[in-house]
Amino acid sequence: EKRTDKSAVSGAIRLHISVEIKGEEKVAPYHAQYTCLHENLFYTLCENNNGQPIIPEAKGDDAWKVYFDEPSQEIVNEFAIRYGIESIYQAMTHFACLSTKYMCPGVPAVMSTLLANINAYYAHTTATTAVSAADQFAASNFGKEKFIKLLDQLHNSIRIDLSMYRNNFPSSSMDRMQDLKSTVDLLTSITFFRMKVQELSSPPRASAVVKDCVKNCIRHTYNFLFANCDEVYKRESKQQTNTTTTTTTTTSITDNNEQNDDGIQTLSTTTNVVGPSLKNLQFWHQLMYLLTCIISEDRERYSLVLNQFPSELNVGHISADTLWKLLSVDLKDHLEEHARIPAERREVKSADYMNLHFMVKRFYDTSVKIIPEAKNIVPEYPKWFEPFVMQWLNENDDMSMEYLHNALEKDRQTGFQQTSEHCLFSSSVVDVFTQLNQCHGIIKTLDLHDPIVIAKYMKRFSVTISQVLLGYANAIRRTFEYAGGQDRICSILMNNIQQLRLNLEQLYELMGGAQLDDETKTMLNDLQRQLSDVLDELSATFVKSIEPTIRQCIEEVYKQLQQIKGNQIGTGNTSGQQKGAEAMLVTKPLLDYLDQRLTFFANQCEKTVLKRLLKELWKAVISDLEKVIVLPPFSDSKHLLTIPSARIEDAYRLLSGELGRDSDRSLTQKQCQILDRGLEDLKEFFHASGQGLKRNYLEKTLELQSLKYALSLYTQTTDSLIKTFVKTERDQDRPALEESFGEASIQVDLFTHPGSGEHKVTVKVVAANGLKWRTSGMFRPYVELAMCGPHLSDKKRKQTTKTKSNTWIPKYNETFHFLLGNEEEPDCYELNIAVKDYSFMREDRLIGLNVIKLSQVCEQGSWSSWVPLGSRINFDDTGLTILRILSHRTNDELAREFVALKSARRHKEEV
Repeated sequence: EKRTDKSAVSGAIRLHISVEIKGEEKVAPYHAQYTCLHENLFYTLCENNNGQPIIPEAKGDDAWKVYFDEPSQEIVNEFAIRYGIESIYQAMTHFACLSTKYMCPGVPAVMSTLLANINAYYAHTTATTAVSAADQFAASNFGKEKFIKLLDQLHNSIRIDLSMYRNNFPSSSMDRMQDLKSTVDLLTSITFFRMKVQELSSPPRASAVVKDCVKNCIRHTYNFLFANCDEVYKRESKQQTNTTTTTTTTTSITDNNEQNDDGIQTLSTTTNVVGPSLKNLQFWHQLMYLLTCIISEDRERYSLVLNQFPSELNVGHISADTLWKLLSVDLKDHLEEHARIPAERREVKSADYMNLHFMVKRFYDTSVKIIPEAKNIVPEYPKWFEPFVMQWLNENDDMSMEYLHNALEKDRQTGFQQTSEHCLFSSSVVDVFTQLNQCHGIIKTLDLHDPIVIAKYMKRFSVTISQVLLGYANAIRRTFEYAGGQDRICSILMNNIQQLRLNLEQLYELMGGAQLDDETKTMLNDLQRQLSDVLDELSATFVKSIEPTIRQCIEEVYKQLQQIKGNQIGTGNTSGQQKGAEAMLVTKPLLDYLDQRLTFFANQCEKTVLKRLLKELWKAVISDLEKVIVLPPFSDSKHLLTIPSARIEDAYRLLSGELGRDSDRSLTQKQCQILDRGLEDLKEFFHASGQGLKRNYLEKTLELQSLKYALSLYTQTTDSLIKTFVKTERDQDRPALEESFGEASIQVDLFTHPGSGEHKVTVKVVAANGLKWRTSGMFRPYVELAMCGPHLSDKKRKQTTKTKSNTWIPKYNETFHFLLGNEEEPDCYELNIAVKDYSFMREDRLIGLNVIKLSQVCEQGSWSSWVPLGSRINFDDTGLTILRILSHRTNDELAREFVALKSARRHKEEV
């Protein structure tokens, strides 16, 4: 019939052809008969073969058209030829038969090949026909809806079975592994059929379907292992024990039962473990071992088979990622339960937590870290273990201290022997740092990926380091006190502290150095500074122990110095050579002794220790030269406060520091020059041609500056020294400001003659008020005025008011005059004010005193105020040096008087 009635040439003509064989008009259609024949042959042959389809062995391009062995194949072929059954119909019929047996061995490969050829038949159009694949498939005699329903059911069944691929396709069977590969190929062919033949817009991608199936299987596997961990683990352990080689994993459970690579004892596997417990962590060790086996199996077996989608599917990676996520949820929750228990009440030891931490780390590093999803991601597991690592670090403190005490005790028993000929320290330092390095090694082995957690651990570990090293330093300090006189032991103890500092610096770098957080760096730097202070302290203590000998040598230097007569040395080369020779002769006793000591130090001490000893020795030598020769010993200005009266003899005896000395220790100018030259020899000796202390350091030491300043003052006149004292001591009234014992009203007027330039000072003592003085006798206060300054030796320097009887607020209204001359300006002078209690039968008692600087009066020409009265006069080191020099000038009345004024102190009340 024509397609349309409107045109005679309208295109194709549709024909309906009906073929009937005479005598067979009432039988079933031939396609139905063929289907029945094919199916009965298939199922009969399966029943005769124990329910397994028989896969014929055929080769060639048309091998897919061979469905049975002979004679069954000949029967279906004869029927198809005789009754016009299409070959594609035969293939679809056989595909339908095989779909009922698709899980039997070898069947997935045959089905995959059949469907691939069916796809090729419908989807690959030729140039002679423009019929679409969908239309061609719709015209199939097999039935469109029937075949689509068949594929849908098969697709769902495959998804279900792939979701249990580990059970349905065990890796131990090579045939089933091949069937797994063919099943995925079949799934791919179904997807192709839906896209190309059915022309669906977006059917599920085969790779996505397989990926979901793999994840479902892994989740099911994890849940099964979690619920049956102990049973499966024992079975696996038994299999590993009974076989010498393993086929699914390279890790043996028995290897993990003894001791891991990190040196921490692992848990025993002999106990029955039902599930996670708060009493032990055995369950997680077993579970992770089994998970490792699963990942190894997926990576080494299933990944090689399920490789049809290399850019989209990697079974090993999916397995590791999925199992890690499932494990993370359960392990994190369980560890949080443990963390809620106080550390002292936990039944699990800290070492067991550390073992589990190491196992989780190994699991992550070997199985998870390598997958693309885990790259550039900081894992969370270190945070789960933070409370337990902190517990371990806390417990490690006690262990480290115990280790320290044992190391020191062993060292003491052996007499602090050197560890070797070339090492100048003893074994206790090595032992202490061996333990600390082991502890750091364990932390470092954790190989944490979280910088925040690392910072916390390093901060806590630095506390342990500080505790141990300061404990060691204190123990060395105590030992040092009992080792006085034993130079070898003292040297080794100082070397130990220095080695401690070097090892600390190395450990600091191993911990991260500049990469450490600021708080940890500050703590370790403070520790280094404290150890440095300890080394300085030991060096000073050692030098102090030999200081009596140093002083004896300096006494010999003084004796040699006294042999030098005369007061001047000439100028020129000859005099310079003479001074050098005399200086060498004078310092020889000291240099001989120092050379002996430093030779010993150089052989027995580390270089840094030697430098510190040299510094302390230099300070001691220079200080003792000042105390013994230049200014005989007076070590503390507080001694001035113990003077019982203002008598010059007491002041001299105290300031000289030599209460029992008969001779006066004053130096001539020549002796000062010789001593100054001797200092140059000493500097060269301590510099040691660059091997010792730097010249710049030697010059800048306070001790040398003090000695040189004392020598420079030593040859100055009394007037010059007094002038220096007045100009430099600007804080003499501090004691009066801190504690007042009354006050005096003073008026001062300054006049300068316009012609001669001579200065005249008029002082009016108005009154005193609030005098703090208790006495059992009559109280008769008076005010003493004393002018201090240069060029006053021929002028009246001291004046006093009349006494007032039994009054603590005396009124004086007396005026006094002081002539200063015209040699110096008024700011070179000061007025000493002292209030005393007069007594006829005994020495007058000092109530309080103060100083008025005439520089205060210069600006206005007149000055008046209530002046507070203190217990003494304050002065600094310069003032003390000047007083000590003046105290030796016993024949100088001006010097004696000035020392008496400045060393006076309030008397004790006589009640």
